[in-house]
Amino acid sequence: MLENLKLGPRYDGFLFLAEAARNPPVLAPHNHVELELNVVMRGKITYVVAGRRFTFGPRTLLWMFPAQEHQLVDRTSDAAYYVAVFKPGLIKAACRGEGYADLMRTDPEDKAGVLHTELAPDAFDLVRSLMDSLVEDGLDPDVLNREAGFGVGSKFHFEHGDPDALNAGLRHLLLWCWRQQRGRAGAARAVALHPAVSRALELLGNGEWAEDGSRLARHCGVSEAYLSRVFARQVGVPLTRYRNSARLARFWRVLRTPPQKNLAEAAYAAGFGSYAQFFKIFHKTYGQGPRASLAADHAPPPNTAST
Repeated sequence: MLENLKLGPRYDGFLFLAEAARNPPVLAPHNHVELELNVVMRGKITYVVAGRRFTFGPRTLLWMFPAQEHQLVDRTSDAAYYVAVFKPGLIKAACRGEGYADLMRTDPEDKAGVLHTELAPDAFDLVRSLMDSLVEDGLDPDVLNREAGFGVGSKFHFEHGDPDALNAGLRHLLLWCWRQQRGRAGAARAVALHPAVSRALELLGNGEWAEDGSRLARHCGVSEAYLSRVFARQVGVPLTRYRNSARLARFWRVLRTPPQKNLAEAAYAAGFGSYAQFFKIFHKTYGQGPRASLAADHAPPPNTAST
């Protein structure tokens, strides 16, 4: 699915720090016209790309190219990772030398893989300092995490207090990180997924059958027990846990989609069997109840006007 990141014309891209403890899961497979860069600060994140699972740990620099559909399937509870995207216009203006030609590609050279490398400690400290400085004039981290950085399913638009400085910093970040990447492609262990597992990820990521495990298994052409066993082994996440993440993702979409629904209505529409079940899973994921987590939604986030 081609995702519209809704970046205003003043911005050549965006940057924010995603934290699993307060960032709603966005599980649908997607791609976008912008080049994406992730830098893992702590914990681990897991993607599925081209039917294969990849898990990345701290200090990993990884790239998602515009035609590369990717699906975030899991994050450890302590995971924190910077997400940066770069518009094609920025790449064209900044990357004129032969050494940067591959940044113009829509796919990586290995279409079935994820281009990445593990940064040396000194290099990691430098890129972390650069990214930390670029987000200082940005929106409140709670707002950015609540909106998944770019406002999926909402009217939110990314904003920054100094777009010119951000654009200049993004250009520097892109070139510096690519210099670290060139000639240092990592060898992440990829796990090829069973077709039934790939189908389950697709259906759950798109918000389908989050409430019915047996129906999901039948649609994937296998038994519920077999799907549960193979899913956990190949994805590294129990199917029940992933289904709960899919329900939470669907809850956020339902809550933000007119007509207005209260918490209980949104929870039932997302596939939770009861409000108590929803509350328990929500609290375990975010460390607080839904009302406390959503308290900031009673007032519009600052500086979120469309550009």
